[in-house]
Amino acid sequence: MEKKVYKQLNETLYTETLENGLSVTLLPKNEFHKTYGLFTTKYGSIDNQFVPLGESEMTKVPDGIAHFLEHKMFEKETGDIFHVFGKQGASANAFTSFTRTSYLFSSTSHVLKNMETLLDFVQEPYFTEETVNKEKGIIAQEIQMYEDEPDWRLFFGILGNLYPKHPLHIDIAGTVDSIMDITADLLMESYQTFYHPSNMNLFVVGKMDPAEMMDWIRENQAKKEFPAATEIKRHFPEETVADIVPFASITMPVNRAKSIVGVKGIGPAPEGKAALAYKTTMDLLLTLLFGPTSANYLKLYDSGIIDDSFSYDFSLDRTFHFVDIGGDAKDAEAFSTVVKEILLTAKESPELTEENLTLVKKRMIGQVLQSLNSLEYIANQYSQQAYGDATLFDLVPIIETITLDQLKSLAECFMQEAHMSVFHILPKGADEA
Repeated sequence: MEKKVYKQLNETLYTETLENGLSVTLLPKNEFHKTYGLFTTKYGSIDNQFVPLGESEMTKVPDGIAHFLEHKMFEKETGDIFHVFGKQGASANAFTSFTRTSYLFSSTSHVLKNMETLLDFVQEPYFTEETVNKEKGIIAQEIQMYEDEPDWRLFFGILGNLYPKHPLHIDIAGTVDSIMDITADLLMESYQTFYHPSNMNLFVVGKMDPAEMMDWIRENQAKKEFPAATEIKRHFPEETVADIVPFASITMPVNRAKSIVGVKGIGPAPEGKAALAYKTTMDLLLTLLFGPTSANYLKLYDSGIIDDSFSYDFSLDRTFHFVDIGGDAKDAEAFSTVVKEILLTAKESPELTEENLTLVKKRMIGQVLQSLNSLEYIANQYSQQAYGDATLFDLVPIIETITLDQLKSLAECFMQEAHMSVFHILPKGADEA
């Protein structure tokens, strides 16, 4: 078990890769009463084309199968795993993203027993055609519910413009039609391919004895047999700038229009620690341009172009990275036009000054330090982001070293009109462009 001390933050991480390939990370925080465990596989909604374990040919599975599999993992022949956690004084949950699926529990008692339950239920699949067919109706209702959610439709609308070929634009839960093609055999095929310990990580944070916890995990895993680890081969369609759809809109029963501007990162993004620095640089740039204390934000808010629904984000993960900026708008066209103008002139923006950067960096560092008081935030950030050996605890020194020239360089290369797209949701009755 390796030990890494972050003196600046007074945090100590313990890490070990077990013989079966499982990556385990422990973060003792004994000033807390709660312990939080998160068991994650690098398998998400975009992984719909791959070579199954033991085979040689690429296969395509129905959209939404990773999310469907997450649902079915909690149902066993002996009953519902949620009830088991409840009897042991723990709360449990799970979620699927574009690139990962995570299973979790939090508890103030019976921590080792709950850890055993977490590891065992995720590593003991149970699927039958009867239970799979029953689940289809439940997930179909979930999909239909999100189809009626304007903000969800806005986000996936811009993804459809930016990534028309890539599975990123498909709802994480799939479609009502696609999930009807899911079978118990397909679930098992996906499970065996992606739920191997070598494709998974376990993160535990909170009150614990790290030596005792690691011994318990080692013992649990040593009792189980897994096939030899093999490289997982995935396939994603090739995309170019020419594939970006510059504009699209739909109508929905909303009182106010919604607008979103997206900027697609072209080419591979940095990896490892460089990826964390890259994302942090973009986060600083967006905060300077659109943050609530920026002149841009105040001007747009005072003029009524934006309101409290306004938001911006930068997403970076396996095979994709993009900026999205959106919200409700009195005039969707005015919203997208002014946002694009700010982005296209970002390098020369009067917001980009040493004084402003220093203030924003201080605020960001304060937010990072405050977030370290949340066990859930630490676990989710650690397990859901892919930065190689870099972690959340490397973020403060990275923030401190980012320069204004780096922000301007990123603005110049990233914020190009050919990489941008706009998506509007207009109230019913409005003309659809």
